[in-house]
Amino acid sequence: MKTRLLAFTLLGCLYPMLARPQAQTEVLQPVSIVVKAGKLLDVRRGSYIEIAAIWIEGQRIKEIGRASEVQLHAPKDAKVIDLGHATVLPGLIDCHTHLMARIPDTPEGYVFSLASKSQAFRTLEGAADARVTLLAGFTSVRDVGNEGSGYADVALRDAIEQGLVEGPRMQVATRAIAAVGQYNPFGISPDLTDFPTGAQNVSGVEDARRAAREQIGHGANLIKIYADWDSATLTVDEIHVVVEEAHKQGLKVAAHATTPEGIKNAITAGVDSIEHGHRVDRQGLEMIKAKGVFLVPTLAAIDELAEQSNAEKLTPEQQSRKDSFLHGIEQEIRQAMALGIKIGAGFDASSPGQQGKNANELVALTKRGMPPLEAVRAATVNAAELLGWEDRVGALEAGKYADIIAVEGDPLSDVTALQQVRFVMQGGTVVKDTLTH
Repeated sequence: MKTRLLAFTLLGCLYPMLARPQAQTEVLQPVSIVVKAGKLLDVRRGSYIEIAAIWIEGQRIKEIGRASEVQLHAPKDAKVIDLGHATVLPGLIDCHTHLMARIPDTPEGYVFSLASKSQAFRTLEGAADARVTLLAGFTSVRDVGNEGSGYADVALRDAIEQGLVEGPRMQVATRAIAAVGQYNPFGISPDLTDFPTGAQNVSGVEDARRAAREQIGHGANLIKIYADWDSATLTVDEIHVVVEEAHKQGLKVAAHATTPEGIKNAITAGVDSIEHGHRVDRQGLEMIKAKGVFLVPTLAAIDELAEQSNAEKLTPEQQSRKDSFLHGIEQEIRQAMALGIKIGAGFDASSPGQQGKNANELVALTKRGMPPLEAVRAATVNAAELLGWEDRVGALEAGKYADIIAVEGDPLSDVTALQQVRFVMQGGTVVKDTLTH
């Protein structure tokens, strides 16, 4: 009792000292940086600012403009990063990543990946993929399904936010939702009832609603559904309740959809984006436009498969099907552009060799007739709108995060320049610099 009384007395004596503001407490001021470059791309106007500079305070942009004007306003002791004749533009955004996926490119690769890798190991794989994605100049991503790694993508997102590992800002879809029996892995013995699945499988409206609620409760930033596989799978009603639960929480729904019926079912149910859309018909495109839905075409992965098939001996019938499919994809992009559909860039990497090659998607878009500026917008302002992050990323503007990349050359003349990013800054921190070193 005496000990407790003494403790209270001592605390009473010290309390005024503890409560009083401490004179020696320092208020850290944000670091001022000025990045100078030969040209700065204004992605909204589609024009360059010559001999440009960006004044950064802490993580955010304070001012952009001609270097002579910006340096008049910036603090005299600001750190200067001179990128010489390089072209700077906003950090790029990939709207369709699978950072947790390093699936061997073999027929049994998906099953082997699920059966042989722990979730801890897959998280480490995701961290490696996140880093190469960031170093490729993609400072933000929308990760649309972790391919059977539970909620490891939530952990990766949070670790990046806390600075534990390097990677892009992430929105994560966690497990994704598919109809029972209509998503990977296929061909598993029915005796293996606890074998992991690549998505959360549902059957029926309330099953779908519960899955959406679970994923949101465990930290999903968006929900991904598989509206079809070889044919339409989830019903309009099943998709609708997922959309309803997501929208109640202010989250969006991305729909894998590659068949005319699956695409129309997803749009009718109210999804926010169509992923792939490769066999969309004119009516489907008109529905996408009418509903203000985004299209994320994921073309580069198709190009890679097409190149692989070039080395194989195809029968005339197989070649005809391949040519027809590739022609249909080109028509999809041209018609979508003509209708004014909003297009977001998404690479859809899922194998070790693809991760970090996200800019291939911009090249693939231009191959289908998209002007380089529109391809860049698909990975900047359009992508930021799809993510709901227009206030923070997607353009080099005052108030937004200082997510900046630099390349040599002119990406509006040759978009392949974006495959060789030389400088990356994320939130005012330089994470890659092969220009000044």
